[in-house]
Amino acid sequence: MKDIDVAELQRRLAAFAAARDWGQYHTPKNLAAALSVEASELLEIFQWLTPEQSAAVMEDAGTAHRVTDEVADVFAYLLQFCEVLGIDPTAALVAKLERNEKRFPLSGAPEPGDRHSSE
Repeated sequence: MKDIDVAELQRRLAAFAAARDWGQYHTPKNLAAALSVEASELLEIFQWLTPEQSAAVMEDAGTAHRVTDEVADVFAYLLQFCEVLGIDPTAALVAKLERNEKRFPLSGAPEPGDRHSSE
């Protein structure tokens, strides 16, 4: 498969939706809800697995296919959400990584309360 960038994926998703007149439904609220639903469908695959089973999930072709499809759905809705709101997802991620690198320097251990903060 050829390399494809995020902007091209967003263009393809927008064209797909436009050809089906789905743009009217692609509001930030609806896309955020759809993203949550798809993330929940991904989580459902892992819901009752042990840590060991979850680590081996890609070894079963059927389950691997389901995981891959749900990852694609989550990514598609995230890209569409970003497109509608004018967010550059790669720039957002780079900025977040840079903030986290400053918050959690290698020289110090993270504070227990800071480990899972969404800031």
